[in-house]
Amino acid sequence: MSIQTLIRRIQNIMRQDAGVDGDAQRISQLVWLLFLKVYDAKEELWEFYEDQYESMVPEECRWRNWAIDNKDGEALTGDDLLDFVNNKLFPALKDLQVDAHTEKRKAIVKYVFEDANNYMKNGTLLRQVINILNEVDFTEYEERHAFNDIYENILRDLQSAGSSGEFYTPRSVTEFMVEMLNPQVGEKIADFACGTGGFLISALDHMEESINSPEDKMLVQQNIFGIEKKPLPYLLAITNMILHDVDAPNIMHDNSLSKNVRDYKDEDKFDVILMNPPYGGIEEDSVQVNFPVALQSSETADLFLSLILYRLKQNGRVAVVLPNSFLFGDERGKVAVRKKLLEECNLHTIVRLPEGVFSPYTSIPTNLLFFDKTGPTKEIWYFDHPLPEKYARYSKTRPLRKEEFELERSWWNNREENEHAWTISIDEIIKANYSLNFRNPHSINNNDENKSALELIQEIQQSQNQTLNLLKSLVRELS
Repeated sequence: MSIQTLIRRIQNIMRQDAGVDGDAQRISQLVWLLFLKVYDAKEELWEFYEDQYESMVPEECRWRNWAIDNKDGEALTGDDLLDFVNNKLFPALKDLQVDAHTEKRKAIVKYVFEDANNYMKNGTLLRQVINILNEVDFTEYEERHAFNDIYENILRDLQSAGSSGEFYTPRSVTEFMVEMLNPQVGEKIADFACGTGGFLISALDHMEESINSPEDKMLVQQNIFGIEKKPLPYLLAITNMILHDVDAPNIMHDNSLSKNVRDYKDEDKFDVILMNPPYGGIEEDSVQVNFPVALQSSETADLFLSLILYRLKQNGRVAVVLPNSFLFGDERGKVAVRKKLLEECNLHTIVRLPEGVFSPYTSIPTNLLFFDKTGPTKEIWYFDHPLPEKYARYSKTRPLRKEEFELERSWWNNREENEHAWTISIDEIIKANYSLNFRNPHSINNNDENKSALELIQEIQQSQNQTLNLLKSLVRELS
């Protein structure tokens, strides 16, 4: 039986349970169960290779001691199983004692369960779900990695991105961004809004062939760093990393924007930063004051871009997904962060993506920004990613495929202007009040009839903002 069929069976069982309301709770329920089973499989390996290994999980709470059904009539089920899970398992794991000396691979059990919940109310159905999970042997490398493919499909099934605009980044996008940055063994790599860990996993996969020793593997794992604010994505990220043999994930459950950016030191900076920060969200004043006054903005994406600039090492490299509104907004904070970006970093490439890449979460057109801290920007190369023939837009059923980035790959190291690529000088950008919203001059579709309604609205907004700024300047001069 395929793992995909197995997951479908689990979802069908959970839909019968009155306590599980919607996709998000089904995912959350599945993942804490999955985490405990995967963690128990990892502990089997640690016990085999380490004679002195001692589990932090209380003996009765280890998966092998309560979740296995030996078909002898002794397995917990029904009300007895619910009572154990709600009144013994969860309280024990939430109350684990952790301090600065606790090994991270052990401490993550407490961190994972701090915000986890058991939503299922039917112990018989819960037993059925557990029995299906037990059909998978997570001590086997192939099964762990096969499960991850299904795990990503489950995430794509979530129909809502939530109020802060965060959503699953297609693997085709994460892999292209990672490939262009080309992270190396020994470099510190970060994602400050890591969601389920997609960028970090793509970075690990990219470096896999360069890992030639246990020391290399340990170095890579120590240098991968993520922060995630929300409980469910954090739980998913931890499990995702463990499925990829990262025994002690450096994933923090925190808000990356909650620390004053002026307090970051050299040891807090990274060689490679990969992100798809949440956007469309609004941050409160207590978060905005962590940034210099000129850079303060209520827009989450603006603050994350500022954070990146403060946490990027000299000669460091960045790839980040940002919405069109970042490119042209004339609010003071937006203009200031774009100015800081261009003056402190070389923003060498902007890949403009069509609508629908992030369907079904949002239809907002997005951009991939690539820059490095090697000096100020002198010019920016733009690349207009074309839709496949006969496509009106990307969608959930017609997603952006990895091979479609072949145009960008073949152009990347031998840049010439063509129907998709063009350059804009820093002088043109400054003249446009640091706007980065330049359309493809070679495009046959570069006319109003072929623009989307959203693009037209954005351009009208940009024109209005420019007119308003001009009027303000005239008023100042007259005064």
